Amino acid sequence: MKRRKELAAEAAKLKLEVENRIGTLVAEVEALEIKVKDAEKVVQDTEKSEKLKVIKGPGKAGRTGVLASLARARVEELRTNLVTVRSQRNAMLSRVVELEDILGKLKEEYNPNFNDEGVKTAVRAWEEYAARDTDDGWEEAHDRDLDEISKPDGEGDSGISWGEWETSDEAAESDVDVLYNFSAYLPPSLRLWLDEKISTVRQILVENGILAASSDSSTSGTTESAALKAARKTLSDTQSSLSNSQRELENHKSDLAKDYGPDSIFRALKSTCIQKDSGEYTYELCFLGSTKQKPKKGGADQNMGNFVSFGIETVDEEVGPDGKGLGKGERITMKYENGGHCWNGPARSTLVILACAEKDEIWKISESEKCVYRMEVGTAAVCRLQDGASAQPLKKEGKDEL
Repeated sequence: MKRRKELAAEAAKLKLEVENRIGTLVAEVEALEIKVKDAEKVVQDTEKSEKLKVIKGPGKAGRTGVLASLARARVEELRTNLVTVRSQRNAMLSRVVELEDILGKLKEEYNPNFNDEGVKTAVRAWEEYAARDTDDGWEEAHDRDLDEISKPDGEGDSGISWGEWETSDEAAESDVDVLYNFSAYLPPSLRLWLDEKISTVRQILVENGILAASSDSSTSGTTESAALKAARKTLSDTQSSLSNSQRELENHKSDLAKDYGPDSIFRALKSTCIQKDSGEYTYELCFLGSTKQKPKKGGADQNMGNFVSFGIETVDEEVGPDGKGLGKGERITMKYENGGHCWNGPARSTLVILACAEKDEIWKISESEKCVYRMEVGTAAVCRLQDGASAQPLKKEGKDEL
């Protein structure tokens, strides 16, 4: 009975932990649901803010004007560097020509009979250099092309007239830009209302084939602003946390609703395994888990069934001198079913009959039918004091199945 009280106390503690965790998770889920709604609103507000954002550039230039100014600065930077590189190339080319002239004269004018190894080595190196095939030929047409590219824009036929792009007239930029530019001068509430109406009308026109669909920040992740990306990531992370908490909450609720026997005492024995050697096999019972048959001489273990439910069985058997036995009366049972397939027979199953004992121990294993096993097991989990006299079997109360 001391052992049973320990199991009951442990089971009650474990059950309380599950109940407390459920309470914590309920609060977490409620808080995360609020955070998800807030994050969704932030994303929506950020998207609207991005749509209504007015890009301001120098002067009265609009979005195209700003882009044109940036492009013009970049082109001027590239043109300046091209001119510098050409100047450096011409200077180095002049030095190469001068050196080739010096070496050529050395080859023509040196005296072969003069025994100077340094001069001879230089001449041989020059001959090898001069005979080498190269692909560094340069035509005047190439220089003419570079001259044309190096001209400032507006001085040649190939130049870009930046003034046409940097003007404030952007009426033809898109079909709704005029309305968006107008909305920039409205109060925020009216801007949001106008934006929603324009979006609705545009969507109708796109669906009916009147306007072409255009990508924007809401459909193209590559053009989203840092603020919108951060808002979307916050929403995604919060939704993930909410999903995890909801999953854990459901698992704990399911665990709390399971049948763990009288007073939920078998919660303290969950996953506890005991074994018994019998002939060529070792048999294993895991409370609320599975039963197995393990060959001693090698080979794969056989699953004899997985725990399904508790039950009641009436027995009438003798108890041995060592006090191990089922005795007479009703005994709690554990049904293990859907085990490994039995050759030319049903799936393996085990009926575990429990009797009061100080230690968790398998007393006897038998095979009543082909691949249908019966285990007699002693455990303090099914003991109780009756009339304050002696330990007696505890009748099961509550549910019969999980």
